[in-house]
Amino acid sequence: MEVAVYNGKEGVSASTQNNALKRKNLPTGHAEEIAISHSTFKAQRLKWNHAEGEASALVKPKRQKKGDPSIVDGEGAYRGPWARYEDQDQAYEDEAAMAGEELASDEEYIEEAIVPPTMPALPAASTDYADSLETSETTEFNGEEQFDYQGRTYMHVPQDLDIDLRQELGTQKNYVPKKQIHVWKSHTKAITSLRFFPSSGHLLLSSSADSKLKIWDAYHSRSLLRTFSGHTKSVTDSSFSPSGTTFLSASYDRQMKLWDTEYGKCISRFTTGKIPHVIRFNPSEQNSHEFLAGMSDKKIVQFDTRSGEMTQEYDHHLGPVNTITFVDQDRRFITTSDDKSLRAWEYNIPVPIKFIAEPYMYSLVRASPHPSGKYVAFQSGDNQIVVYASTDRFRQNRKKSFRGHNNAGYAIDVSVSPDGQFVMSGDSGGYVCFWDWKTCKMWHKMIAADGPVVCAQWHPQESSKVATAGLDGAIKYWD
Repeated sequence: MEVAVYNGKEGVSASTQNNALKRKNLPTGHAEEIAISHSTFKAQRLKWNHAEGEASALVKPKRQKKGDPSIVDGEGAYRGPWARYEDQDQAYEDEAAMAGEELASDEEYIEEAIVPPTMPALPAASTDYADSLETSETTEFNGEEQFDYQGRTYMHVPQDLDIDLRQELGTQKNYVPKKQIHVWKSHTKAITSLRFFPSSGHLLLSSSADSKLKIWDAYHSRSLLRTFSGHTKSVTDSSFSPSGTTFLSASYDRQMKLWDTEYGKCISRFTTGKIPHVIRFNPSEQNSHEFLAGMSDKKIVQFDTRSGEMTQEYDHHLGPVNTITFVDQDRRFITTSDDKSLRAWEYNIPVPIKFIAEPYMYSLVRASPHPSGKYVAFQSGDNQIVVYASTDRFRQNRKKSFRGHNNAGYAIDVSVSPDGQFVMSGDSGGYVCFWDWKTCKMWHKMIAADGPVVCAQWHPQESSKVATAGLDGAIKYWD
């Protein structure tokens, strides 16, 4: 943009103030052509207009009054932040006049009746929302036969094995597994959780980022038994009820669903509108119909599966909740969060009884209670497993720290063996690591996958069987 910069006030061009010897090319002085941007020219013009007393160019246009919030419509109605500028209405009228739409003084605007086009009636499937919601969950039996010769399903605990799966937990001495004995492949994306059937461990439940859950046979043919479909996004966590007849699933689609383990029917749905990160059934007999869920909005919510209603809300964390662990004969529970703190609660009382947040702490992303009931092992974000007491004081046991693996950036499972002798954890480099509980020394480290191993669970009855899974979608069984 080329303009002539001219200082009319003094009668001398701005460029000739330092050189008065230049010839005049205007009656009042000398002017030069220079190239400046449009914004610079506008700023200069406003500046000189202001200097000449034309301050109106810089004055902000006046807005209409905000109005009275108690008046909804008509004169003096509340406009709030939507109040127009005073000359805005005039601009609209000018536009309408230019378009030839201005009405005469004696004319009245009449809205012409718009005849809707004849549309065919919508099919019932597109308007029947309730039915479509109920039928959105499906299940498929993948085993060879659903019932055996006595009419029993896969829920029946097998008794034709070398081991008694009905014995009390922890009576078997545990050993570190040495070799891989089986691989389960069916999921198409990363595995997000592994859960053995309570007490007996004859079934294995897996959830995946492919939005499906699957139940596998841990004995006999070790085949896929049933697939549960119903979530629309990645499943974040799963939890068996104490009896194992039902299980819960939580997903990024903000839904928590209660499933029948035997026949795959979706019994109930729960949601708060937020993403559940962790979900746990109450293990006690009297409260086995209730469960807790740690949400992305920093809350822990408690639901009753019988009524489907939320019965309690624990709202003290400052970040998304990562773990929920029941302790002290299931009368209390410990939660950890991305806010790098640990909180202990009495069940049904929404005020923490203990709050631990030290400057050196990292986020505790996974937890596993020790079978003795005195400790809980937590996977810490600084490549170590830390131990806290689960009794009255909830203090950290500084002498117990398990190191030697890498977990930074991943939520990797930690699992204590049923007899309390070993601690197992996955690793971001594809390893499975084992430590001795008493000495905290690494006992064994073996390669288990090409990518990170995020899920690792001890079998509740077998002496040395563990299941691991990673981001490749394969579940590996070790002995």
